[in-house]
Amino acid sequence: MLEHTLAAAITQTGVGLHSGVTTQVRILPADAGSGRYFVRVDLPDSPIIPAQVAAVSQTVLSTQLGKGDVSVRTVEHLLAALAGMGVDNARIEIDGGEVPLLDGSARIWANSIAQAGLTPQAITQPQSPITVEQPIWIRQDDAFVAAIPASETRFSYGIDFDLPAIGNQWHSWCKVSDSAQASLSFSEEIAPARTFGLAHQIEYLQKSGLIKGGSLDNALVCSAEGWVNPPLRFANEPVRHKILDLVGDLSLLGYFPCAHFLAYKASHNLHIQLAQKILADG
Repeated sequence: MLEHTLAAAITQTGVGLHSGVTTQVRILPADAGSGRYFVRVDLPDSPIIPAQVAAVSQTVLSTQLGKGDVSVRTVEHLLAALAGMGVDNARIEIDGGEVPLLDGSARIWANSIAQAGLTPQAITQPQSPITVEQPIWIRQDDAFVAAIPASETRFSYGIDFDLPAIGNQWHSWCKVSDSAQASLSFSEEIAPARTFGLAHQIEYLQKSGLIKGGSLDNALVCSAEGWVNPPLRFANEPVRHKILDLVGDLSLLGYFPCAHFLAYKASHNLHIQLAQKILADG
């Protein structure tokens, strides 16, 4: 059985969406079986935070991981890129508490991974497989997430907004088994989709101490009149970004079980509840 790590290091610097603080991330090759994990190199003893479901400490408008008093926020886009591009093991060094938003998508991360390349790694003690034997559903009002037994790993998402420019959108993406094709599919179909916000919510979120680093350069903004900063990269870019978030959150399982992951009007909180239920049932 093979795993993969990076063939070379990656470095990116940028502003965090919620903190507005500039941080640098260095992603380094890691040993087989070590998984993906963050290292807070700005703190004494460089504490390690594993990218695992058990480490989730907050899910308010992003996913935050923590261990003790140490945390790292808005990890979902970077983790989606690593998982979507086939990087099983990675040491992610960061000199602050929030992953840079970059252009609001995972495209820069995915392109950097493709440029660095992957190195195969043989593992002698593979993890026990996580399986989805029966449908698993998590519901909150009319929003839900589900994992359904399937013959392939697929992510399907639906959103529904009152704003006409967004409206009702659905998209489905299949993570094919061939690693090269999977990386290309992810980098072309999902990674470029940017985070989006609603113009009428911006002032409230800023007063709540959130989106301090958000701008028209790193997020799409939609108003009742339409998109404030077009053009879109896809006609349904918002729902593709929700798939990006779902891939990033479910990557905390370590690897994706063979299942159809289905979500509608969901959130990081529901994504994580699904991952927790998959682990509990698996």
